[in-house]
Amino acid sequence: MNKIIIAFFLIIISLIAGIIIENKTHVLEKFIKPGKDSAVAGTDSLALKWGKEFKLVEIRSQADGETQKAYFYSSTSKDPQPLIVSLHSWSWNYQQEDTLSILSKEKNINYIHPDFRGVNNTKNACCSDLVIADIDAAIDYAIVNGNVDTSKIYVTGRSGGGYATLASFMKAKHRVKKFAAWVPLADLVKWYDQTKARKLKYAAEILLCTNSLNGELNKEVAIERSPIYWKTPVEKLDYATIDIYDGIYDGLETNSPIPITQSINFYNKLLNDLGATDSSAYISDSEKLKLLEYEKPLGDYGKIGGRDVCLVKKYKNLRITFFTGGHEMLQQYAFDELMK
Repeated sequence: MNKIIIAFFLIIISLIAGIIIENKTHVLEKFIKPGKDSAVAGTDSLALKWGKEFKLVEIRSQADGETQKAYFYSSTSKDPQPLIVSLHSWSWNYQQEDTLSILSKEKNINYIHPDFRGVNNTKNACCSDLVIADIDAAIDYAIVNGNVDTSKIYVTGRSGGGYATLASFMKAKHRVKKFAAWVPLADLVKWYDQTKARKLKYAAEILLCTNSLNGELNKEVAIERSPIYWKTPVEKLDYATIDIYDGIYDGLETNSPIPITQSINFYNKLLNDLGATDSSAYISDSEKLKLLEYEKPLGDYGKIGGRDVCLVKKYKNLRITFFTGGHEMLQQYAFDELMK
């Protein structure tokens, strides 16, 4: 008798649990609408807020014929409008949530968020020539299919997107007015050692990107994928500006994987290639050490996005800004600066 009662209650509990699960599924289905493009079914749909105004487009690469996807917003203005080319971070693809998309739509300017070979864990990614070609192709697509003011093309990104922004400045074919790289990396050789020492997943991904075998970094390929070793197109800085932004705590906190020395070394490399002779324009070893040791403003440099500025250096159309923050982009400030 007791066994019958227990069995009865187990059946009742199972039925109730099934109803609860079914109801939860119906609720989730209202919010999760996995598309065929989702990296993990449902995951991206929860995070992303891409509205119907943003078209999911396919762009054929002239380099190898492969197709890259992108989210694209075309301004509805009768007059030509600026174009923001927003580049996804290291571990993402074109589906990555991006506040700049919302701000672009509100301002009714053109916006494109291309894939450029997706997550940086394959030989075709990591600022390869294919990546540069993909970014160029995305700009071509936006110009042909949007109402773009070609004198106001802006390329920007955070982290791996900042890395791609630096690469785009160095090699892209388009006449871009502004490049803004937030918390970028520039040197895969050094970053491999930095991430390996901290036991971060990026070390293994760098090996995949660089055709490295047996756990040994292929330095030749790593150098080929590192903007800091490339020839600087100094003529671009006659008409283009490049801004580098870095949070002073980057490389120190758990979720901050790129040391500020990556930005510092790239900025100084550009100055050297530009032939800058004013030593005060460079970030000195003393200033570098103070930033790393004290982690606070080295003077009164004001604020950006409500954050204290720790140091600013500028030479002609090149500028670097350090702020009290980590591995992040200050989105509203970043957007407003592009629109100036």
